[in-house]
Amino acid sequence: MNARTDLRALVDHIPYARFLGMQAELAGDEVTGILPYADHLVGNPHLPALHGGVIGAFMELTAVLQLTVAQGAGRQPLPIDVTVEYLRSGKPKITFARASIKRVGRRVANVQVEAWQEARGNPIAFLRGHFNVADLAERETLISAP
Repeated sequence: MNARTDLRALVDHIPYARFLGMQAELAGDEVTGILPYADHLVGNPHLPALHGGVIGAFMELTAVLQLTVAQGAGRQPLPIDVTVEYLRSGKPKITFARASIKRVGRRVANVQVEAWQEARGNPIAFLRGHFNVADLAERETLISAP
């Protein structure tokens, strides 16, 4: 199995990613999240505009995919906290996102994500987040510690 097939299987394994219709492409070690437009993603039909939660979740999922590619499948990144800055309404069209890993420690990774539609230089939102990247055995130890 190659990295592209693994990435597709990972996206298909995440129920909310399937609900969104999210796709991902891999170029080298860089993941690009792709969110095709669908009517059920609209939050305000009068504008129309994509729901802010959809945009935020899409960017969070892109960060998780990027961390998984970078860290390997043995570690499942879990969000600790995320902050989303909405810059403009997401139009009813295809949306893209790329994550940039700023720092990875033994247990926590700092990631930034930008989302755009027509031009990457004109983003619609940014996400900054911290993710738990400890391996599963270490998490069990941390959780069960008194």
